[in-house]
Amino acid sequence: MENSDYSTVARGRLAVLSAHLSASTDYSGAISSGILEYSGCSAAVPPPQNFKGSVTLIDERTGKKYQVQVSEEGTIKATDLKKITIGKNDKGLKLYDPGYLNTAPVRSSICYIDGDEGVLRYRGYPIEELAEGSSFLEVAYLLMYGNLPSESQLADWEFAVSQHSAVPQGILDIIHAMPHDAHPMGVLVSAMSALSVFHPDANPALKGQDLYKSKQVRDKQIVRILGKAPTIAAAAYLRMAGRPPVLPSNNLSYSENFLYMLDSLGNRSYKPNPRLARVLDILFILHAEHEMNCSTAAARHLASSGVDVYTALSGAVGALYGPLHGGANEAVLKMLSEIGSIENIPEFIEGVKNRLNSSYDSVFG
Repeated sequence: MENSDYSTVARGRLAVLSAHLSASTDYSGAISSGILEYSGCSAAVPPPQNFKGSVTLIDERTGKKYQVQVSEEGTIKATDLKKITIGKNDKGLKLYDPGYLNTAPVRSSICYIDGDEGVLRYRGYPIEELAEGSSFLEVAYLLMYGNLPSESQLADWEFAVSQHSAVPQGILDIIHAMPHDAHPMGVLVSAMSALSVFHPDANPALKGQDLYKSKQVRDKQIVRILGKAPTIAAAAYLRMAGRPPVLPSNNLSYSENFLYMLDSLGNRSYKPNPRLARVLDILFILHAEHEMNCSTAAARHLASSGVDVYTALSGAVGALYGPLHGGANEAVLKMLSEIGSIENIPEFIEGVKNRLNSSYDSVFG
């Protein structure tokens, strides 16, 4: 591709971003004028078909035939393969699948994602609809409870989350004790894990393994985590900047409150830019749920032992820290900073192709 082509593509993508961020965009006009290219959304892609049935396997070692049931989703039970043996000392076939490349460890109605087709649905809702018309806390409620909240339910939900936005002083002291150049994700891992010490009422090791059979107990931990996570993240960032933590505000939306803690310097009259707050809210929505990814698998693995939810989530944050998972987003920001301007894109792309910038391999998949 010629340099002029790179510049044309880059300018086109910037135009798309600008059009989406514009508060008064006429999308039909933008599409007809060629500014935006039409793309089918998640709603236009039909759900997967029913694959229920059975398969017959022939073991060429013994000549025996085995019938294995196939679920509606096109899966078989790994335990069904245990019956395929060659003798008394053989405990049956086992699946070897490093990295969950072709393994489904759970059946879920929470999320459906098809990266090849560009499909992402939360509880059946296309992500495009949710990003356009919902707030992050609305979407969080949808993911947790299976339906979008009514007006009164949303008000109660937002109030409950805001009431749990403050963190114990001991957590702030731990963050303050970290080196000023500590990576924010490392700080977040430590602080999230430490929350288990400050909330012993949520620890199955202390209160019994049946603790989370109580919906009331589960719901309390949900709003605690949603409320405290932005406060901890903001405090981690401010520690890196050499500034003291800022107390959250109960008069702002979820995303506005996060920006307030980052930028207000404690000025209670500070109001975050509403467009930036909306962009951040959409980013939260887009990243809210991505099926059985690395961090979700880590949290489920830890939680299966009966450990408290804060320890399980600290493990998930640790997985997210990795450059092959959430750390790839950080690499994108570093890459954009390094590129600097549109004119530098062709040279940068050539550098990646020639392995001069191999550190960005994960950015390009």
